[in-house]
Amino acid sequence: MQADIPTTALLASNITVEFAGLRALDGVTIVINPGEILGLIGPNGSGKTTLINAITGQVPLATGQVTVAGDVMPLSAPRTVALSGVGRTFQIVRLFDQLTVSENVETAALAKGIKRKDARKIATEILQEFGMLSRAETIAANLNYGDKRRVEIARALAATPKFLLLDEPAAGMNESESQMLCKQLLELPKQRNLGILIIDHDMPLISRLCDRVHVIASGKTIAAGLIENVRKDPAVIEAYLGSSARQDA
Repeated sequence: MQADIPTTALLASNITVEFAGLRALDGVTIVINPGEILGLIGPNGSGKTTLINAITGQVPLATGQVTVAGDVMPLSAPRTVALSGVGRTFQIVRLFDQLTVSENVETAALAKGIKRKDARKIATEILQEFGMLSRAETIAANLNYGDKRRVEIARALAATPKFLLLDEPAAGMNESESQMLCKQLLELPKQRNLGILIIDHDMPLISRLCDRVHVIASGKTIAAGLIENVRKDPAVIEAYLGSSARQDA
């Protein structure tokens, strides 16, 4: 591990992923520090979700490795990665539709070996934190889309992760829901010393949440650093932000 990377960080180093000869990621290295929100941006098809899948052990690596607080993760072992403290949400919400909101959140705690009574207590605390306690006994299938997104994040938190990877958490939300989510996410790193990686196409949301961003295009890193510097990078403007960002920069 490089000397300037904290031993408590999540480091995905030289990640290369190939599908049937197509290189979806090509030597990407990314660091998530505890207590920060890191933005991962790039055009559609650039490999953002594939990178989350690689970090969480859900796709095989052609090259590279993932370390969590100095521990090397075994290849293609999602459960081991999760138990090591890496939680995630998905681009398309994945709830247990026929369970209640509380039961959905409890499942993550139960999966870590926590007793049912304690899992229920954890679920209650997190749902209250997310303003969802009044919906605790609602069947998940009956929630609106924004609430489903928040329940998925609450469920991930019930496993007490060190790092949380969010794949377009604000997608499908209206402006009010997005603002509420943004406020809740901003509080998490300080409350839990949690490192968060967030993918989103909503640049105002990314700008409000993140000090640092990492940009990939065509499976390669094209820029990384403080958001005010990255948004002025010609390669980023050309590949992702577009002509309007060039005018704003």
